[in-house]
Parts: sequence; C-alpha cells; structure tokens
Amino acid sequence: MDPIADLLVRIKNAQASAHESVEIPFSKAKLAIAKILEREGFVGAVEKKGLKNKEKIEIILKYDQGAPAISELKRVSKPGQRIYISGDKVRSVKQGYGRAIISTSRGLMTDKEAKKNKVGGEILCQVW
Repeated sequence: MDPIADLLVRIKNAQASAHESVEIPFSKAKLAIAKILEREGFVGAVEKKGLKNKEKIEIILKYDQGAPAISELKRVSKPGQRIYISGDKVRSVKQGYGRAIISTSRGLMTDKEAKKNKVGGEILCQVW
C-alpha cells in the first residue's frame, strides 16, 4: 500500500472516531508531511517516539468546537499516476483556505511556499 495514503487515511479515521491522537509507523516523508500539517495548524502536535526499529509518529489531533480541524484530506499524486506541476502553475487550494503539499527539489513544502520560491514538483496531497 501507499505509505502517504496510509498516513492520510489514519488521520481521517482517527478524527472521524474523535480520537485524541493517532500513531503512525515512522518514515522521514511521513514525518515531514506531519510537520507541515502541524505548522499550518491542521493538527496539534507531532512527535517522534520509540526505539530504533520501532519508531512511530504520534500526531495529536486538533478539533474546533468538537469538529475536526481537517475537513478533507485528499491524495492527489498516486503510485499509479504521478501528478507534477511547474512552479509558475502552482494554484491555491479552496481559495487559500486549504493547502497542497508538494514534493520539490528543495524538499516538501506547501503550495504557498512553492509559489513564493517559484518551484514545482509532485503534488502529494491537498488538505482543507
């Protein structure tokens, strides 16, 4: 299975069940995506836990008056069909209310940062 899609589905399911936090198997890409979600205010806190071979990422979920802070998580580029965008064609998600996470040559960044730096790449997911 696709590890990034697994991350997104685990977050969605945990919020649908009103869990306080969710644990995800560790990878550098998943940690970078989780840190972006934290920085943009979609999740509360992100912490790496565990020992060398059993590392996990714990994500504290965020709610606004009982409703999840994330209303939708959407995987855009999939293993069967990669979606790329050039730096001058980067668009905002939901008129600026959402964020796209893009894998660029300078690392993972949001659509806003990619537009500012004029770099394109693979659109991993959209969050709003």
